[in-house]
Amino acid sequence: MADSAQRNIWDRVIELTKEAQEKSSDPLLWAMQLSSYLNSAEVCVSLPSIELADVLVSYICWDNNVPIVWKFLDRALVLNIVPPMLVLALLSSRVIPSRLVQPAAYRLFMELLKRHVFSLKSQLNGMNYQRVMQSIDTVLQLSQIFGMQTSQSGAIVVEFIFAIVWQLLDASLDDEGLLANTSEKKPRWVTNPHDMEIDNYGEKQTEHHERMQKFNTVMAIELIGQFLQNKVTSGILNLARQNMSTHWEGFTQLLQLLATNSSALRDTKVITPEALLQFASCTHMVSRKCKLKSMQKFHDTVAIGPLASSAALCNVASHSSLWLPLDLVLEDAMDSSEINSRSAIETITCFIKVLRAIHCTTWHNTFLLLWIAALRLVQRERNPTEAPRPRLDSRLSMLLSITTLVVADLIEDEESAALDETEYGSTNHWEEKRVPGKCRIDLVSSLQLLGDYKGLLIPPQSTASAANQAAAKAMFFISGINAGNAYLECVSVKDMPTNCSGNMHHLIVEACIARNLLDTSAYFWPGYVNGKINHIPHSVPAEVPGWSSLMQGASLTPVMINALVSSPASSLMELEKIFEIAVNGSNEEKISVAMILCGASLIRGWNLQEHTADFIVRLLSPPAPAEYSGSESHLIAYAPLLNGLILGIATSDNLEIFSLHGLVPTLACSLMSICEVFGSCVSSVLCTIATGEIISARNVFSNAFIVLLRLWKFDHRPLERRVGDPAALRPTPEYLLLCHNSHLESPGNVHQGRNKRRLSAVASSSSVHPIFFYSFPKLKAWYQQHLACVASPLSRLEETPLHQIVDELLKIMFSNICKGSQSSVHSVTSGSSDFSGTKDEDALLRLKLPAWDILEAVPFVVDVVLTACDNGKLSPREVATGLKNLSDILLASLASVISYFSAEVTRGIWKPVCMNGTDWPSPDANLSKVEEKMKKIIATTGVDFPSNIASGGSSTDTLPLPLAAFVSLTITYKASEHFLNLAGPALESLAAGCPWPCMLIVASLWTQKAKRWSDFLIFSASRTAFLQNNDAVIQLLKSCFAATLGLNAMPISSSGGGVGALLGHGLGSHLCGGISPVAPGIHYLRVYRSIKDIVFITKEIVSLLMHSVREIASSTSGLIPRERLNKKLRMSRIGMVRYTQLSLAAAMTRVKLAATLGASFVWLSGGFSLVQSLIKETLPSWFISEHKEGSDSEGMVAMLGGYALAYFALLCGAFAWGVDSTSSTSIWRPKILGIHMDFLASALDGKISLGCDWSTWRAYVSGFLTIMVACTPNWVLEVDVHVLKRVSNRLRQWNEEELAVALLGIGGVGTMGAAAELIIENDV
Repeated sequence: MADSAQRNIWDRVIELTKEAQEKSSDPLLWAMQLSSYLNSAEVCVSLPSIELADVLVSYICWDNNVPIVWKFLDRALVLNIVPPMLVLALLSSRVIPSRLVQPAAYRLFMELLKRHVFSLKSQLNGMNYQRVMQSIDTVLQLSQIFGMQTSQSGAIVVEFIFAIVWQLLDASLDDEGLLANTSEKKPRWVTNPHDMEIDNYGEKQTEHHERMQKFNTVMAIELIGQFLQNKVTSGILNLARQNMSTHWEGFTQLLQLLATNSSALRDTKVITPEALLQFASCTHMVSRKCKLKSMQKFHDTVAIGPLASSAALCNVASHSSLWLPLDLVLEDAMDSSEINSRSAIETITCFIKVLRAIHCTTWHNTFLLLWIAALRLVQRERNPTEAPRPRLDSRLSMLLSITTLVVADLIEDEESAALDETEYGSTNHWEEKRVPGKCRIDLVSSLQLLGDYKGLLIPPQSTASAANQAAAKAMFFISGINAGNAYLECVSVKDMPTNCSGNMHHLIVEACIARNLLDTSAYFWPGYVNGKINHIPHSVPAEVPGWSSLMQGASLTPVMINALVSSPASSLMELEKIFEIAVNGSNEEKISVAMILCGASLIRGWNLQEHTADFIVRLLSPPAPAEYSGSESHLIAYAPLLNGLILGIATSDNLEIFSLHGLVPTLACSLMSICEVFGSCVSSVLCTIATGEIISARNVFSNAFIVLLRLWKFDHRPLERRVGDPAALRPTPEYLLLCHNSHLESPGNVHQGRNKRRLSAVASSSSVHPIFFYSFPKLKAWYQQHLACVASPLSRLEETPLHQIVDELLKIMFSNICKGSQSSVHSVTSGSSDFSGTKDEDALLRLKLPAWDILEAVPFVVDVVLTACDNGKLSPREVATGLKNLSDILLASLASVISYFSAEVTRGIWKPVCMNGTDWPSPDANLSKVEEKMKKIIATTGVDFPSNIASGGSSTDTLPLPLAAFVSLTITYKASEHFLNLAGPALESLAAGCPWPCMLIVASLWTQKAKRWSDFLIFSASRTAFLQNNDAVIQLLKSCFAATLGLNAMPISSSGGGVGALLGHGLGSHLCGGISPVAPGIHYLRVYRSIKDIVFITKEIVSLLMHSVREIASSTSGLIPRERLNKKLRMSRIGMVRYTQLSLAAAMTRVKLAATLGASFVWLSGGFSLVQSLIKETLPSWFISEHKEGSDSEGMVAMLGGYALAYFALLCGAFAWGVDSTSSTSIWRPKILGIHMDFLASALDGKISLGCDWSTWRAYVSGFLTIMVACTPNWVLEVDVHVLKRVSNRLRQWNEEELAVALLGIGGVGTMGAAAELIIENDV
């Protein structure tokens, strides 16, 4: 019955329409009659009526396709009797396919479209809005076509607008015959009728139809232009671009086809082909985000480009200064006390992506700033103070190897992304489209400009020869002279007829050419070389021993070996030749290869350094021969090679190179295998080589074990875990193995960067299967003993085989001193009845025990020795001699000695001993001098020497017994470099953790022993003042902020501030009479790792940031002299506004610099965990707490403070999580970011009471969201849809509609509908 009644209603509507049609009634009269009928009590149809729309469109198409009926329909649309969007949808599905046979209807449809489609606001809140949109979805089959199953009405609006424009586009291309040029050869939408044939018109009718069709095509293109230009519909289309990427790519291709080939487009005045191409390239859509009010306000004060150029107003924050995180990361990587398991290439690449995204930096500027930062890194230590751990070679590797590999990774990533966009379409539609090859072009332009930085390009003395060779190579090339490497290896500047002195620019260019980033056309750059030469200098010998000779078949003679050790390989083939000799050569040749690989090719072979390091790691894990069937490990046969390689990589700079290249986990895995095998050998002597050198299992084990311990930071004090610092930041054997195993995952993944692919290949060369700690039972047992020693004192040793080993070791340790004190030594040996008290020459030979067994006994041996010393049974000198003898037996025993000493000092159960010069060495000779120098170093950074640190003196010259024994051992006997590499950092760490003046005493004793290292030792000791006093750390941070911002004059810098003031010249003896002042940034980078309670750092940095904002605000007026300021006040209103904007811009740029520094320190100090603490706890707590502001707190300061915190918070998050999903920590971003966004939403909803200034809060919210939308839009996709809607609702109440739309627009399909409705409601 209900269906019958409905049919009766619509039949009556048809009757009314026919009657009006026949009478040619006024459309308004017809509409009023129709409305009256539908609103009558017996009918009662709610308007606008969905069913009526279908009835009227069906009535027109096609039996009543006459003008009067179209006028009726138009009037029904105007009076809202039918829903306009539904009518347009119904008409589009019927009229557009029939446009060739019904050109008048097509024209009338477009007229209706032009009148009604742009007035969406009135339809948004109309009756039956939800049902209308669902009907549109059904009519146009939008869900099936676009593949979006959504019930959001706003999302259907986006699909509808997109569909209408696309139908017009398809129709226009089809009408001009251009669809044949597409890959599909057919329209996406049905544009031709399937159920009708074109009638045979007369000639005049045909001409009329053709004219109408051409006119319709022009009109359709004009409509497309109006859709793209209209503020509302272009915003809706922008949502389609952001959230319907696959479809948008096809749509833009058709737009480009229309723009380049359409003749009808030339006939329209609404839009030009150039404008249409601009739309098609998405640059117009992308630029929308820059037009938001909040974004414009923020970028007016924060953007790099126009603001940083105002040098007169802000001479502090240059473009380079805003990239100071890169300088800090590079400098931090040079801390030789820290061996990182993560590749520096990965770290730096991540930072560059962050900084480039945040600052919207071009590739040209990105590369230029990277090269400048790396050059500054080298220049800071071009004349370093003498130290046990050299640093210049590592810095050169960072510049010429790591930085070049970073550039290669960035270019590969950009080019692969551009290729993917070409083949599959762009996935990040908030970014401008990548141009293939643009990245390399910008690299070339940056390197050309880099040549103008003459001051930075001066080579250190040690690299002058290599720079000259690079310049000579270029000169030979442009002169057409084929000079081989043999000539270049011995060429001298004095030999050349033309000046060919080179600099760091030539080395950088050569490094880029070697990695195919440049070609040899770089040699022809203007000013790159000083002219040409006609011939090779006669003074250059025709043939010299070297790599060229080796490739020609020369044997490894001593002269050849020395030449290969001192000069780096120039090609991968040369390294492969050496690798082949290492695999197949004799023991003597293998030892020579180890020397060659660990020589100049590793240290100064920058162009091939990663390959050299890879070959070394591969050789440390040689595969078992296919025919091998022995009971012993196949590694035994490789003992000479393994020992030579381990000794070669053990130096500080060499080990740092492996760390920079990310090879520490795989290197550690190889060393664990070596330690497990050689530490289990009973036979000590393995072989004797031709030179008479004995290769023993203990030596191989000790060398490998010591290097292994250095890789996992064994020198840190026991139980040293900083608050807020996860255990992962202190590498353990298990952690290193996990890192190694992670490299094995997907080794052939083509989507990985070249660095990750290389690490995967090296890791899988030894084993394709994961390796776990239980694979090394001996190492695991020792490690567990080490942890047990840390956790609790040693238990009493029972009568076991271990007891016998302890006795035997004690006999050997004190056999040299037993002649003079037999009784005392007898008592030390735990009452051994068979100890005769005389020197036993055969004792060492009788001790045929595996190294692991000896290591197990060492803690008990040291416990006996210290107890005997404490009881007066052994003198301090005898203790040092015994421990020295123990290290001679097994150098690796030093590890257990350090473990025991550190644990005992931490427990504090040993009484202190007086360093009086009688029993123990005395520091009095230079104690006061060292203390004064320490105070001076600290004072130059603007830090007061902590009052809780007492002055040294004879009454306080005491050390805990274990520490006294340790320092006595290190200074009494001449120690090898291998010994010092382990003992030195451990002694420094142990002394730094003890109460004052322990570190002062240790530093004084060591400066007496090694006077040439005194400056380095005193600087290292001065950090104790910061470790034992948090107030000093706060003062140091304040000095860093002041120096960077130029807020006050610092002794170590000019008033200009910036990176130079923060990091200065590094650590060097540049002044007469000792060490020159050290910049505060260098101090902090050498201190923060040892600060135990690192959480307080975040609170202090936030406090210092806000303090800096107030200082900047108060000093802004001081940027312009008073007389100029008074003159400005007399300017016109427009001029005064401009002046105010420039002043605010100058202040905001400095605020941005302060926030950048704070974010850098937070990330460096505690990494991901500290950033998590900041986002989840510190910032919410700060906003909730009340703050007592000064009288200037309102207005500018409050706003600057909010923006500063916004920039600071987002930059911290970007450093921790990355701007994309390539970082391993990006998986935590959705959770932490979600928590923070929920806090913002709750505070905006009034569910959380805030204590901060309202202006600060508003500036923070708008600033944080603005940067996130503009710079890290993919973060928004990870935020809960409901949270985004809650935040956007509050933004609307703040009149921030544009920002709300932008936030919802990139929030994914879930928020697209809300964004569309917001655009329509607010015309944004």
